[in-house]
Amino acid sequence: MFDCWRFILCQKAGGDTCPPEQGSREPREEESGPQVDVSDVIRLVQDRGGGMPMSTDEIMHQDLSPLCAADIQEQLKKRFAYLSGGRGQDGSPVITFPDYPAFGDVPDKEFQNVMTYLTSIPSLQDAGIGFILVIDRRQDKWTSVKASILRIAASFPANLQLVLVLRPTGFFQRTLSDLAFRFNRDDFKMKVPVIMLSSVPELQGYIDKSQLTEDLGGTLDYCHSRWLCHRTAIESFALMVKQTAQMLQAFGTELAETELPNDVQSTSSVLCAHTEKKDRAKEDMRLALDEGRSVLESIREPLAKSPEQSLNQDQLDSQTTVQRLLAQLNETEAAFDEFWAKHQQKLEQCLQLRHFEQDFREVKAALDALAQKVATFTDVGNSLAHVKHLLQDLTSFEEKSRAAVERAHALCQAGEQLIEHKHYAVDSIRPKCHELRHLCDQFSAAVGHRRGLLSQSLELHCLLEASMKWCDEGIYLLASQPVDKCQSQDGAEAALQEIEKFLETGAQNKVQELSKIYQDYEAILTQDLLEHVQKVFQKQESTEEMLHRRQASLKKLAAKQTRPVQPVAPRPEALTKSPCASPGIRRGSDHHSTEGSALRRGPYRRAKSEVSEGRVRGSSAGDEEESLAVLRRHVMNELLDTERVYVEELLCVLEGYAAEMDNPLMARLVSTGLRSKKDVLFGNMEEIYHFHHRIFLRELENYLDCPELVGRCFLERMEEFQIYQKYCQNKPRSESLWRQCSDCPFFQECQKKLDHKLSLDSYLLKPVQRITKYQLLLKEMLKYSKSCEGAADLQEALSSILGILKAVNDSMHLIAITGYEGNLSDLGKLLMQGSFSVWTDHKRGHAKVKDLARFKPMQRHLFLHEKAVIFCKRREENGEGYEKAPSYSYKQSLNMTAVGITENVKGDARKFEIWYNAREEVYIVQAPTPEVKAAWVSAIRKVLTSQLQACREASQHRALEQSQSLPLPTPASTSPSKGNTRNIKKLEERKTDPLSLEGCAGQMPLPRPPEKAKGWSKTSHPSEGPEDNDGWSSAEDPINSSDAEEEGGVGPRKLVSGKYTVAGLEEKGSPDALALRSGDEVELLQEGDEGLWYVRNLSSGGEGWVPEQVLSSLLGQRSSAGCLSSPESSAGSALLSASSSCSESCPAPLADLQA
Repeated sequence: MFDCWRFILCQKAGGDTCPPEQGSREPREEESGPQVDVSDVIRLVQDRGGGMPMSTDEIMHQDLSPLCAADIQEQLKKRFAYLSGGRGQDGSPVITFPDYPAFGDVPDKEFQNVMTYLTSIPSLQDAGIGFILVIDRRQDKWTSVKASILRIAASFPANLQLVLVLRPTGFFQRTLSDLAFRFNRDDFKMKVPVIMLSSVPELQGYIDKSQLTEDLGGTLDYCHSRWLCHRTAIESFALMVKQTAQMLQAFGTELAETELPNDVQSTSSVLCAHTEKKDRAKEDMRLALDEGRSVLESIREPLAKSPEQSLNQDQLDSQTTVQRLLAQLNETEAAFDEFWAKHQQKLEQCLQLRHFEQDFREVKAALDALAQKVATFTDVGNSLAHVKHLLQDLTSFEEKSRAAVERAHALCQAGEQLIEHKHYAVDSIRPKCHELRHLCDQFSAAVGHRRGLLSQSLELHCLLEASMKWCDEGIYLLASQPVDKCQSQDGAEAALQEIEKFLETGAQNKVQELSKIYQDYEAILTQDLLEHVQKVFQKQESTEEMLHRRQASLKKLAAKQTRPVQPVAPRPEALTKSPCASPGIRRGSDHHSTEGSALRRGPYRRAKSEVSEGRVRGSSAGDEEESLAVLRRHVMNELLDTERVYVEELLCVLEGYAAEMDNPLMARLVSTGLRSKKDVLFGNMEEIYHFHHRIFLRELENYLDCPELVGRCFLERMEEFQIYQKYCQNKPRSESLWRQCSDCPFFQECQKKLDHKLSLDSYLLKPVQRITKYQLLLKEMLKYSKSCEGAADLQEALSSILGILKAVNDSMHLIAITGYEGNLSDLGKLLMQGSFSVWTDHKRGHAKVKDLARFKPMQRHLFLHEKAVIFCKRREENGEGYEKAPSYSYKQSLNMTAVGITENVKGDARKFEIWYNAREEVYIVQAPTPEVKAAWVSAIRKVLTSQLQACREASQHRALEQSQSLPLPTPASTSPSKGNTRNIKKLEERKTDPLSLEGCAGQMPLPRPPEKAKGWSKTSHPSEGPEDNDGWSSAEDPINSSDAEEEGGVGPRKLVSGKYTVAGLEEKGSPDALALRSGDEVELLQEGDEGLWYVRNLSSGGEGWVPEQVLSSLLGQRSSAGCLSSPESSAGSALLSASSSCSESCPAPLADLQA
C-alpha cells in the first residue's frame, strides 16, 4: 500500500549540509491535506458498543495547518531559517536565521510557509513558552539587518521570547548599526526584546554552547538534509497510520453492518470476501509497522554509530512520536485481531448453520420420499417367486435407503456437536435434530412392518407351493405307473406301495385346514390370494381323490390274483380290460401287435411312460391334460420370473448408472462430454422399463392361472414392442461410446456400489436378449397348448414377435446406408433386404457397360421398400462389435411405379430380372438360393399388385364420374373384374399417350383377364426353353396404333380363338403394353365386348386385353404350335396395348403376366 522509505544519513557529524548518498531515494510526496490529528489516527468500530481510547500525539496537533515537509520541501531546502533542535535556558525552542544573502529575495509566501511549518514542529508545551530567534547577520549590512528584523517581526506566526541578532562585524557597519538601532528603536518595537550582539561569545551568554550549531560556535550536531528527511519520513509514517486507521474504521463498520446471509453460497461468499479484506488490512498494518520501525532506526542511527553521542530535543521528540505511533498501531492491530476473531467465528457458525439447514432439507426430502415409497408397497405377492422378488426388492430398497438414514443420523450428531460448541442458533438446531430422529424411527418401523407382512406371505406361498408340488408329483406318479405291469399281483402291490408312500408325504406338504389359514394369515389375505388358496385346496382335494381311487383299484388288483399269472397277457384282452383306456388311445389298436414287437426290438425304452398310441393304456385323457397344464404352468412361471428379473435389472441400470450421472457427488468422476451423451449410452431404456414395469409385467401376472391364453397379452401390446426397434438402432452408437469411455472411474465406482460382477455393457445388452427370449418361450407354450383355446393367439403372437425381430434386423441394415440424400422414411416400410450379384443391361447406348456386365457381376445389397428399391454397395468395416458391422454406400434407386420383374432368366434358377422404364434399364439379379429368389419375387409382386390395384380403383372412380367407361361382358365361368376401355379411334388419337403407375390417373383401366386355375402356370410350348421370361412390369413404352396398321398392311378382320404367330413389327406403343417379338406365338383365349380379345403370349407368358384391329394388323394366319417360328428369329417387337398386371383378387399367378 505504501512505499517503505530508505533514509540515507550523513556520515559526518559536522557540516552545514549533508549531500545525499548516490542512489538514495527521494522521499515520496503525498497529496496535501489536513494535518493528521492523533484523535482520528486510530479509530475502530467496536463490537457491541465497545471503544478503544486513543492518546494524542503532540507532533500532529496542527489540525488547521495543511503544511507538511513534503509540501514545502524546496522552500525548506533554501535553509534561510531552520529549527536546529536547540533549546534556551527555559526550554524555549531556538529558530536560527543563518547568514543568507538572498534573504530579501525570498517571497513572502515562502517565508510565511517556512515560519508556519517551523513553529508547528515543537510540542504545544514548548511552543507555549515562546521561541528564541537567532539572526546571524555578521557578514551582512545594516540595511539587511533592519529589513530582516522588520520582516520577521511582521510575519512570525508564534510567540516570541527573545530575538538575538549578531550584527555586522565590519567597523563601519557595526557603528552604523549601533547608531541606527539606538535612534530608531521605535521601528523595532516587538513584543519581545531584541538584543544586538557583537560576537558569538556574547550569544553563548544567552544560549548554552551545546544548544548552538557549529556555525554559531556551538557543539550541536545538525544536518539540514538529514533533518528534512526525518521530518518527511515521520510525517509520511503518521499519514500512513492515519490512512490505515481510516481503512480499519471503514472495514469495521462494514463488518458490523453486514447481515448474515440465508444460504450456503452467499455465506461462503461473504466469508471469503471478508477474509480477503482482512488479509489486505493486515498487510497494510504490517507495511505501516515496517515503515515506523525504519523511521525509528533512522532517527537513532547517530546513537548506533556513536553511543556517547546524545540526541537533541527535537530528535528525542521525533523518536517519542514514532514510538508512540508504533505502540498505537500495535494496539490497533491487537484490537482488530480480537474483533476479527469474533466476526469470523460468527460467520463460520452462520456457514455451519446454513450447511446444517441445507442438509436437513435434503435429508428430510429423502426420508419423506422413502416414506412415500414404502407406503406404496402394498403388494404381498401372488406367487412364491413374486414374494421372493418383493422381499429382494425390499432388501434392495432398504440397502439403498440406508445411506439416507445414516446421513440423517450423522446430521443429528453434527447438530449435537454444534449445540455443545455453544452455537448461537441452538434454538433452531435442536428441533431439527428431534424431527430427523422421529422420521428415521418412522421409516424403520414402516420397513419392519412391510418385512413382516412379506415374511407371512412367503410362509403362506411356501405352503401353497409345497401343496402344488405335491399335487403335481402325484399326477406324475399316476401317469408314470404302467397299467400293463399293474395286471400282475407283484406289479399291483409295487404300484400300491408307491401310492401309499406318496400319500404319507402329504401330511407335511398339504394345506390342512382353510380356517387356520384364514386365521393365521388374515393380515395378508387379499381377494386374489384368497381365491388362490381356495384353488390350491380344491386341487389338493382332487389329487387326493384321484390317488385314493387308484389306491382302491390297485388293492383290488393285488388281492384278486389267486392263480399264477401268465408271463404275457394277450394285448387285445389287456386293451379291453384297461379301465382307463380312452378313444384317443385305442385308435392305434389295429396295429398293436406289429407296433409292440417293433418297440420291443428298439434300442432303448422311454424313462417316463408317455401318452402314446397302443403303449400306455392306463392313463386317461384327463391325466394327459393335467400333465400338459403342469408344463404350461412351468413355462408361465419361467416367463414371469425372468420378466421380473429383467425389470429389476433395467431399474438397477437406470438408478445405479443413469441417475448417478446427475448426482453432484459423482460429478467429478463424469466428464462433460460423457454427461451430454447420456441418451446415446442408454438409448430409450427408460421407456422400455416403464412399459414392462407399469404395463406388461402386471398384465402377464393376470394370466398366471390361464397360461395358455398368454398369447393375447402379447397381441394386445404388440405395438408397444416397437420401442425395441429404436433401442436396437441406437445400440451401435451406444456400444461405440462405451468402448471410448469404459475405463471411466465413474462406471467402476457404480459397478462397485451395485456389487455387479459384470460391467455396464452386459446390462445394456439385456433388452436385445429379452426381445429374442420371448419367441422361445412362446414356442414352448405353443408346444404344450396345441389343443387349447389360445393356441391361435399363441401362434399369431409368435409370428408377430418374429416379425418384430426381422424388422429390427432390417432396420439395423437400413441405418447403415450412407450417401442417400433423401429421407428413407419417405420410401415406405422396408419389406426385404439382402445381398445379390447384379448384372446391368440397357436398351439404348451403354454398350460397353452391357458387355462388361455379362461377365463381371456387381455385388449389391438391395433394400425393397413400398415405394422404391435401393441398390447399395456393401462395405465391411474394421473394428469390434457393432463397429465391425457393414455399411452400405448408396448407388441408385428405382421407383416402384416404373419397375417390372421377370421371374425366370435363362441359365440359372436363382436369377430374376428387375427392369425399369419398359426395359430401358434391366438388372439381372442372382439370389444366393432359389428360396431367397422366390421370397423376393413374391414381395415385389405384392407391391406391384397393390400399386396397380390402387391405380385401377382411382381410374374407375374417375371414369364413373366422367361417364366415359364402357363395361366389358365377361363369361360367368371366368369372373373377370369389369373394366372400361376406349374405342379404337380414341386409342389411335392418343397413340402416344403413356400409361404408367405415375400417370394412370388419366387412363381408363383395361378389363381384367379371365380367371385361371389356382397357382402359377409353368407350362410352355415345346419350342420354349427354361429361358422363357415370365415376368411383371409397369410397361412405360408408348404405343402407336397407326404404325401397327401400316406394318401389318391389312385392315381389321374377324378373328377366332386359337394360336397365332406375330408377323408385324410395332416400334411404338403405349405404357402397359404387352411386349411381343416378331415370331412370338400368341393364343387368343376369349373375345370380349367392344372388339377386344384376351390374349396370352405363349412365348413370354404375358396376358391382356387387345383391340381386334391391332391384332388383325399384327398377326399372320392361324397356325399350329408345331409350325410357329422361333421367338429368336427377329429382334423386332410388337406391342399390344394390354393390362400389365392383375389385381390381388385375380387367381392367375403374377409371374404369368408381362408387359
